[in-house]
Amino acid sequence: MTKTNVMRLLTQEKINYIVKDYTDSKAVSAEEVAKALGEDEKTVFKTLVTIGKSRDHYVFVIPAFGELNLKKAAKACGEKNIEMITQKELLPLTGYVHGGCSPIGMKKKFSTFVDISALDYEQVFVSGGKIGLQVGLNPKDLVKAASVTFVSLID
Repeated sequence: MTKTNVMRLLTQEKINYIVKDYTDSKAVSAEEVAKALGEDEKTVFKTLVTIGKSRDHYVFVIPAFGELNLKKAAKACGEKNIEMITQKELLPLTGYVHGGCSPIGMKKKFSTFVDISALDYEQVFVSGGKIGLQVGLNPKDLVKAASVTFVSLID
C-alpha cells in the first residue's frame, strides 16, 4: 500500500497507528464507514471544515454519528458564528477531497478541535487522507499530529 501524507506524517512523528482499508465497501457516510471497518461508530470520527465570520477557517472532528453543534463550535474558536465551507472549496483549501479529509496533514495548519468524547477511547479512527482508508491512533496523539484542542462539539 502506498503511504498517504497522513501516514508519512504519523511515521515521521513516531506515532503508532494502524491502517484500515474499506475500498471494497460502498460506504459513504461516516456511520457506513464505521460498519465497513467493523468498528464502534463512537470511535470513528469525521472531519469538518468551517469558516468563521472573521473569514478564518477551522477544523472540527466529531464522532461518525454526531452532528456538529455550530454554537459550541463557534464558541470553541472564539467566533460569533461559523458555517461549513462548500465542497468545491475543500480540495484547494486542505489538499483533501470530500470523504477523504483528515485533520492530519492538511496543506495549511488550521485551528483544529476534536470532540472530547474521543478521550473516552484508547483508539479512534480518522481519515487516512483518501477515500477508503482510515487510520486508528490514540486520540492523545492527535495533539502531536495536528495540534488539536479537545472540546464538547456535539449534543
